[in-house]
Amino acid sequence: MQKPNIITIDGPAGSGKSTLAKALADSLGYLYFDTGIMYRAVTWLALQSGLAMEDGVAITRLAEDIPIDVHPPSKKDGRSYDVWIGTEDITWEIRRPEVDANVSVVSAYPGVRRALSSQQRRIGLRGRVVMVGRDIGTVVLPEADLKIYLDASVEERARRRYKEVIARGEQADYGSILEAMKMRDQIDSTREISPLRPAADAVILNSDALSLSQVIAWTKRLVAGSQAPAEDQEQS
Repeated sequence: MQKPNIITIDGPAGSGKSTLAKALADSLGYLYFDTGIMYRAVTWLALQSGLAMEDGVAITRLAEDIPIDVHPPSKKDGRSYDVWIGTEDITWEIRRPEVDANVSVVSAYPGVRRALSSQQRRIGLRGRVVMVGRDIGTVVLPEADLKIYLDASVEERARRRYKEVIARGEQADYGSILEAMKMRDQIDSTREISPLRPAADAVILNSDALSLSQVIAWTKRLVAGSQAPAEDQEQS
């Protein structure tokens, strides 16, 4: 069976979709494309330009005008890809705390989503790509060869995020992380344009009872054309 040329992985924040997509892309030799980086790029540029995050019109215009591109990593500095605005490499700039604090607001603007969906589609149609986001299988690339929706309860996702922060030696409060994640879910699932939901033909996997290695193994079997049986998903 021929390998799928375009793979999409959607799901809520903290479900592990980015980690899964990176592992899958590496195993296939494909581009790993976390589409959230485009919203980060617009957020970073809006902050650099001194725009108010409440000015949806100006930020939308920015998203419509700037060329963003994503390529395989060109440097061995821990990056998973290169992110460019025109001729400027902004791969690490978009990871700044001020971008973290504002990207949800920017990504909720309908005009921004429409503008960036077009750019994401341009990159995705090159093929040999694993794209991860919240509306890739439903809006950006509905013709993708394989669509996966990775889900987990909000409590489990908050627990995983809490453990990640603690593992980095930083302080964290589980309750605060849980509330922030619930708020993010509310924004993502109720926005007017491209709300978070599985595509009608997506393969849905709830990872609450699965380790990361089990999720990756299950997905690799799916790519190979042999979907794991239900009991294997629960117990493997």
